[in-house]
Amino acid sequence: MSRNFQSLNRHLAAAQPSATYRIIDRVAARRAQGASIISLCAGEPDFDTPEHIRQAAIAAIEAGHTRYTQVAGLRALREAVAAKYRDENGLAVNWEDTQVSSGGKQVIYNALAATLNEGDEVIIPAPYWVSYPEMVQLCGGRSRIVSCGADSGFKLTAEALREAIGPDTRWLILNSPSNPTGAVYSREELRALAEVLLEHPQMLILSDDIYEHLIFDGQQFHTLAQVEPRLAERTLTMNGVSKAYAMTGWRIGFATGPRWLLEAMEKLQGQQTSGACSISQHAAMAALRGPKDFLHESRKVFQRRRDFMVAMLNDTPGLHCALPEGAFYAFADCSALLGKVSPGGRALISDEDVAHALLDEANVAVVPGSAFGLAGYIRIAYALDDASLKKACEAIQQFCHYVR
Repeated sequence: MSRNFQSLNRHLAAAQPSATYRIIDRVAARRAQGASIISLCAGEPDFDTPEHIRQAAIAAIEAGHTRYTQVAGLRALREAVAAKYRDENGLAVNWEDTQVSSGGKQVIYNALAATLNEGDEVIIPAPYWVSYPEMVQLCGGRSRIVSCGADSGFKLTAEALREAIGPDTRWLILNSPSNPTGAVYSREELRALAEVLLEHPQMLILSDDIYEHLIFDGQQFHTLAQVEPRLAERTLTMNGVSKAYAMTGWRIGFATGPRWLLEAMEKLQGQQTSGACSISQHAAMAALRGPKDFLHESRKVFQRRRDFMVAMLNDTPGLHCALPEGAFYAFADCSALLGKVSPGGRALISDEDVAHALLDEANVAVVPGSAFGLAGYIRIAYALDDASLKKACEAIQQFCHYVR
């Protein structure tokens, strides 16, 4: 049978573009038409990268550190990563147990691509980060979505995990603090999940800790391999500098895990992108080794913004929002608006309709919850200055007041 030269890889053809970036593209189009849009979509801090990190990058350029690096990252950076895992997470690792990639997203993709075969299943609690299922699809696997609603705090329970595991289960992806809900797993909750995972030695676990330092109300952060060291031999613990140090554009993610897996990921990365940007690696070293004042100050700012945002949302007709424990997202229940009509006459049948109407009529961009696997919600990023957040919340309130 002849094939069209435009035919795509079947896994890519079945994957969907990022829902977040679809909204961001709409924002760009509206702005190009002259509209003044407040975007509450992007998952990145609005702060500048700390000065000492920027200066480290400049110094690296001036010192001529502009060549290829080792595929798995500069040894000095990997030593800093290992020290971070030892000091902050209590994981007994050295530099050879680490790997550096061009962002946390590449870490996750490499791990899945290196291990998934056709038909392998990946358990993904919903709500989930939009890219998890699409990465699984691209790598030839199948997503086993487990709905985790408000009644469980948007978190996977041990009972739900046990029920979801089947003969083809290969991975569990666990994200804490969560994008999009801000939910944080306690030590006790992780231990309960660990007890189930110990019963299934064929499973790998991917712990996405990228929002580790954005956790509020004095809570302590825990990661799975720390809570249950017996799982360390099959857990990939992923992190990076993007969210904590306001370095999203620098594209540095890293991980620790079993060496057989890291070696497979390194082989893949070596044929894909090689090492991460040399300058960014030097900047990441400065972030991990340098002063941590920025982490404390930014956390205070985000907690203040969270409190303001949630109070405003809960004072808005048709919306309800639980208090997020971490990250910088509010996941607001908009189900009371469904079945009604927007101020501009749009039928609000779904959360996507709510998101599009807010953009078109209130000039505020949010992401529909269905993009994260749980319909009836909208995700609102509060990583913006206070004045813009206040203006956006007032516009949302005005919009919802006139929904009928």
